Amino acid sequence: MKVAFPVAPDPKAEAAEAARLLFAGPVDFVKGVVGMDGLPPADRPEVCFAGRSNVGKSSLINALTGRKGLARASNTPGRTQEINYFTLGDQTYLVDLPGYGFAKAPVAVVAKWQALLKSYLAGRQTLRRAFCLIDARHGVKDVDHEIMQLLDRSAVPFQVVLTKADKLGPNAIKPVIAQVEDALQKHPAAFPELVVTSSDKGQGIATLRAIIAALD
Repeated sequence: MKVAFPVAPDPKAEAAEAARLLFAGPVDFVKGVVGMDGLPPADRPEVCFAGRSNVGKSSLINALTGRKGLARASNTPGRTQEINYFTLGDQTYLVDLPGYGFAKAPVAVVAKWQALLKSYLAGRQTLRRAFCLIDARHGVKDVDHEIMQLLDRSAVPFQVVLTKADKLGPNAIKPVIAQVEDALQKHPAAFPELVVTSSDKGQGIATLRAIIAALD
């Protein structure tokens, strides 16, 4: 039987306001990690953002927190070469993962940070959910399936977040959503709900904030 992946609805006003206040509070950069031994103590829940290089992870984190310079955004694929940790208040870690797939960096460097990415996803016990970012203009690619398969094997629940939705018209995004829904049938760890976002226009930001705030 085919699993449905509806687009997440707007949060109720009370939940949206609580999430807004959480993200409007203290959000600080903790550290950039280049090895598993550098991870901060696993003393609180955390959520991570994974996606192909240049999918808009840093821009999304900046939009969620309302801080333009919190996560470094770049037009150069592969700029983020570390696992970057941020505190959300004193209760949650936000984790910006290295982009996977194509990157303008030496092969050995790419291999090193891809290995770190896989070790993190497979071994972080406090990871509550991974948000797998997919460019709304392109849908799910083969390299996305590789990360999703790793999340399946690691039993890490993941939720697809479509980015850059403002680049498409309201009708043009419908076949992309259908393609993503078909692709996710292969992945038992996929959470059965999609989030459609635009960091530039603010679309879906309140919804994603509320989802993160509800995780514990």
